Amino acid sequence: MSVMEPNGWAVVGVPANFVAEASSEVVSGILLGRTAEVRFTPVGYRWSHSDGAVVESASPGASWTDLGVAEFTPTGTSHVYAGRGEYTVTLEVVLSAEYRFGGSGWQPIAGVLAVAGDPVPVLVGEVDTVLTNGDCRANPSGPGC
Repeated sequence: MSVMEPNGWAVVGVPANFVAEASSEVVSGILLGRTAEVRFTPVGYRWSHSDGAVVESASPGASWTDLGVAEFTPTGTSHVYAGRGEYTVTLEVVLSAEYRFGGSGWQPIAGVLAVAGDPVPVLVGEVDTVLTNGDCRANPSGPGC
């Protein structure tokens, strides 16, 4: 699963931050009357943006708050959209795998498995800033209002 800051929207030319939520998972079953387990562990993350950009990271990323930085600060998992419009982003988590049979130690499985999540919509708009003298709701005829 992928989380985005701000939630579902972005501003042209300003970084949007993407954070993956994935953890190790063990799948168990019975094989030849004994317990068989496969453990999948995230080892990489790939965000594919519908504007053609791909952001890859060994880290799932972190929120701006967790990083201790201001909102809209570039991160290792952020993306800047060049134009306004409706986009999608799809997170693909790259997993390594290990197995064990009948309580033995974990054994690595060669290769990795990439699992894609559902596309998430992102609405990108433009923002204009205006200098005002006070609150325009309280004084709508004030300078800049």
